[in-house]
Amino acid sequence: MVRCNNEAKDVSSIIVSFGYPFRLHRVEYEMPFCDEESTSKTMHLMGDFSAPAEFFVTLGIFSFFYTMLALVLYLRFHALYTEDRRFPLVDFCVTVSFTFFWLVAAAAWGKGLTDVKGATRPSSLTAAMSVCHGEEAVCSAGATPSMGLANISVLFGFINFFLWAGNCWFVFKETPWHGQGQDQGQGPNQESTAEQGAVEKQ
Repeated sequence: MVRCNNEAKDVSSIIVSFGYPFRLHRVEYEMPFCDEESTSKTMHLMGDFSAPAEFFVTLGIFSFFYTMLALVLYLRFHALYTEDRRFPLVDFCVTVSFTFFWLVAAAAWGKGLTDVKGATRPSSLTAAMSVCHGEEAVCSAGATPSMGLANISVLFGFINFFLWAGNCWFVFKETPWHGQGQDQGQGPNQESTAEQGAVEKQ
C-alpha cells in the first residue's frame, strides 16, 4: 500500500497476481507516483522459477502413467512378467530412476519455493519501488501470499521419494539378481553338509 503525503493522490493498493509456472519476471504490477503529472510505472517481479516447478509437475505426470502401465502389467500379464527376466530388470531400473528423480525434484522445488516466497514477500516489493525510498510517500507491506498448497506439494514430493525407494526392494525381489544371491548363500551350506555326511560314513 502506498500513501502519498500530499493531498493530490489517494491511497494506492498494489495487487500482484502470480502462479504456476512461476515465471515472475513476466508478472507486471503498477507502481504509483505521488506527483500530479505522473500516474504510474509498470514494474516486474524478479526471478524465473519455472524450471524446478515444471520438472516437478512433469515427473508427477510421468510417474502416474508408468504406475498405471505397471499396474496393468502386474494384473493382466503377470505370467509374462515372471517368465521373461527382462521385464523385472527393466522395472527395477526404471523404479530406481524414478526414486532418484523424485529426490532431486522435491529438493529442487523446495528450494525454488523458498525463492518464490522471498521474491513475492511484500517487503521485497516495497524495497524495489523507488517511490517508497523518498519522503513523498509512506509504503506499508500488505498480506503475505498464501503458499499452503505449494508447501503441501513439496511434502508430497518427499513422500513420493520414500514410496518409490521402498518399492525398489519389492521390485528387486522379482529380478534374477535376488535369486542369484540366495543360490550363492545356499551353495556352501549344501557342500559342507555333503562333506560332513561323507566323513561320518568313513
